[in-house]
Amino acid sequence: MARNNSAASSHQVHISYGVARKGLPSPLSFRRWVDAALAGAKRRKLAELSIRIVGTREGRTLNRDYRHKDYATNVLSFPAELPPDVSLPLIGDLAICAPVVAREASEQHKTAHDHWAHMTVHGVLHLLGYDHIEDDEAEAMESLEKRILAKLGIADPYVVENDG
Repeated sequence: MARNNSAASSHQVHISYGVARKGLPSPLSFRRWVDAALAGAKRRKLAELSIRIVGTREGRTLNRDYRHKDYATNVLSFPAELPPDVSLPLIGDLAICAPVVAREASEQHKTAHDHWAHMTVHGVLHLLGYDHIEDDEAEAMESLEKRILAKLGIADPYVVENDG
């Protein structure tokens, strides 16, 4: 694989598909969202990660095997666990479940594009150590997500629109 050393996209993002690519964001979109998340989190060092787009079956298996929850979820983050003496830019892997993202976007009255961007940014922040288990952590992570997405021209993903 050729390395892209341009300043605009110095991070390495490897994308694989476990589902048909039709209707999914382009690899360029994923790279743009990853770059925005890394910049928003003030990650200045080179970063490398993999994103796998999965279907419901694969998403459910991963969630069951790694989180002990027997359902497909929107995004799973697997931070790299490198030995302290290994110096690689690898930050980890993301698995994003295409059918779950599509369903959530529809239920939440968001465009698929915006929800894909949000799930990618959310997953990258998890790879960098952000979490939302405790209320204060959730508030900090959500605030950062909103700022990153706003820079991408995407509205606050936590605003819920009513049907009435």
